[in-house]
Amino acid sequence: MQIIGAGFGRTGTASMKAALEHLGFGPCYHMFDVLPSPQRTEDWRRVVDGEDRDWERIFAGFGSTVDWPGCTYWRELADTFPDAKILLTTRDPQRWYDSVYKTIYGYYTANVDPAMPEELSAKFKPVVGKLIWEGTFGGRFEDRDHAIEVFERHNAEVRRSVPADRLLEYEVGSGWRPLCEFLGVDVPDEEFPHVNDTGSMPDLVGRITRDGAMPSPFGG
Repeated sequence: MQIIGAGFGRTGTASMKAALEHLGFGPCYHMFDVLPSPQRTEDWRRVVDGEDRDWERIFAGFGSTVDWPGCTYWRELADTFPDAKILLTTRDPQRWYDSVYKTIYGYYTANVDPAMPEELSAKFKPVVGKLIWEGTFGGRFEDRDHAIEVFERHNAEVRRSVPADRLLEYEVGSGWRPLCEFLGVDVPDEEFPHVNDTGSMPDLVGRITRDGAMPSPFGG
């Protein structure tokens, strides 16, 4: 594990996943890797139930991680992989809340998710609920002020805890240069990827559950 993403979901993490994989730091573990996989869903059920936190096994074969579920345990991952750099993806808190509310929280609270087969949803949603909505947000995500306070407190804790030479705070829309300078790699010729905006998410989720992986914006 070379890079540990500490930023919450909906801070450009799908785009960052694509970017890191393009730069050679993949595969990059993201909630999209859990979504179509009953085995990975079971891994995280065991984590949230306190049965197993074998991080080296859970992340075996991955070069990086962003988004939930990894960001919830960023501190434990940082201790397990002491040579990994920490990446804090951020965005305007108000826009972040609106994005989460309209996408992943809305899908969680819907009785039927047309983008997700029922058999996947039945296993996936309880784990996500326990990890994020009940865990991170204490069952109060619909309280906007509370959710934003949790978001800002989390980010402040990462900034306070991680040495400056190990941490990059990356804001959505910053492009390749700050990321590449932090990682010591060349800036690609391709445009920085833009993946999974609010409007495209239902289609993307459907493709992931059908194909088993997030499609690369770089082709191939």
